[in-house]
Amino acid sequence: MPKYRLRCIGCGAEYSGSARLYSCPACGDLLDVVYELDDEVFKIPWLRNFESRPLGVWRYRELLPVEDLRRVVSMNEGGTRLIRCRNLERELGIKEVYVKYEGDNPTGSFKDRGMTVGVTKAVEAGAEMTICASTGNTSSSLAAYSARAGLGCAVLVPSKKIALGKLSQALIHGAKVLAVRGNFDDCLRIVRELSRDPRFYLLNSINPFRLEGQKTAAYEIYEQLGGDIPDYLMIPIGNAGNIVAYWKGFRDLKSLGMVDELPRLMGVQAEGACPIYRAFVEGANEIKPIENVETIATAIRIGNPVNWKRALRAVKETGGLVEAVSDEEILAAQRILASREGIFAEPAGASPIALLIRAARRGLIEHDSRVVCIVTGHGLKDPDIVLKSSGNLIEVDAEIDSILRALEMRDDYAADNSH
Repeated sequence: MPKYRLRCIGCGAEYSGSARLYSCPACGDLLDVVYELDDEVFKIPWLRNFESRPLGVWRYRELLPVEDLRRVVSMNEGGTRLIRCRNLERELGIKEVYVKYEGDNPTGSFKDRGMTVGVTKAVEAGAEMTICASTGNTSSSLAAYSARAGLGCAVLVPSKKIALGKLSQALIHGAKVLAVRGNFDDCLRIVRELSRDPRFYLLNSINPFRLEGQKTAAYEIYEQLGGDIPDYLMIPIGNAGNIVAYWKGFRDLKSLGMVDELPRLMGVQAEGACPIYRAFVEGANEIKPIENVETIATAIRIGNPVNWKRALRAVKETGGLVEAVSDEEILAAQRILASREGIFAEPAGASPIALLIRAARRGLIEHDSRVVCIVTGHGLKDPDIVLKSSGNLIEVDAEIDSILRALEMRDDYAADNSH
């Protein structure tokens, strides 16, 4: 298995990879997993032969921080489709547009990539219970993987601020779901405090091992594009762990000599929850947390994202940007993606499409570009939004004439059948 250690992203202090740490004891900043790569790494089968192992997170096990593969907690996550969107290409005048559809994962979101590694580390650590704060997808994923591992699971969610599809998943998998009268940041503050108790194992994205699982999506995109990378990668930003994970994954590929450049990372936030966007456009070195966040994209309804520092680094290093889109743009993009390409995304997952539409219309990306949009979760995670925005069902009588009137095709039908 790979040799690895933990390194603080702030002060640079290093710790053993087996240390049970979520942040740096010296300065309090986040930790990164750093590998000691030797000549053996270049003998990894997937570097030489795309067909040597099934596509999925554990295909890349030589670059994942586990001690014993026999204890891995997995549900065959990863291996999600990269879908070419030719209708959007024609409408937007972009040469290549793809969607990386993370709704294909076992619980319907990208969080499963991180949880297979994170819950495996919880098992290695001998934890009794996993714990997280969540706006939805983290709760359902952690609950499912904890159930599979035989661990207890506690989830703190903002009261009345979580989509029912996601809440129902957490409940059916047996998690103790606590609705906190506060926002996501209140929930995260509490679980960070509780995680000092060794019985709990914290699995929000401040956990450095979770992002290791999520970075495998970058490897998959490289393989699915035939050993190449996109010019632009558009991705939602909530707590900002996922954009950091993709950055890390593509940097791994560069370190291994598989690519020469990195994609430009284009982060997108909702206007009602956009502290990283504000810091980016202001050129600030820190974010200003937003207390009263509000957006229909519940998965990214976060006002104080813990991974903001690395997210800004990722965008700046790759020559990318951060934008904020309105709820109206998100809902329009969700409908366009579904009606043009047959892809149903949760609102947060549709935000990269909203950014793509805006960027194409404003000339922010070149017409001959290759763009990959990360759809982070399945639309069935939050069907209430669709039902509310789609209008009422049309009720008709059980007869042909009534149906044709509703379809506004009665006259054409009559003419076609007049003979």
